Amino acid sequence: QVQLVESGGGLVQAGGSLRLSCAASGRIFSSDAMAWFRQAPGTEREFVAAIGWSGGSADYADSVKGRFIISRDDTENTVCLQMNSLKPEDTAVYYCTSRNGRWSTRMAAYHYWGQGTQVTVSS
Repeated sequence: QVQLVESGGGLVQAGGSLRLSCAASGRIFSSDAMAWFRQAPGTEREFVAAIGWSGGSADYADSVKGRFIISRDDTENTVCLQMNSLKPEDTAVYYCTSRNGRWSTRMAAYHYWGQGTQVTVSS
């Protein structure tokens, strides 16, 4: 079992920045892929960013490329999402997730999920 706990959400004005963190515990391995998804009210959960083994590879949704940066620290078992130039359409609950193996953009591919942290961007 893996436990994931997100933190760092909040209210920010458009153009501002936030840094989300996810602390992992349990049977977590540096070879596990880690990712962030988000879900806005009335919409499906969508892929935001993913990072592979030891941070060697990463992928981003087109909507956040150039603005968000995903990183991981395997010594601390944490994964972070630095969000810059935030837009009102980034408003959502952000979820941290992990899976054994290579990262994926598909929600169904992930095994463990955190409870989520709310990010609200005002215009």
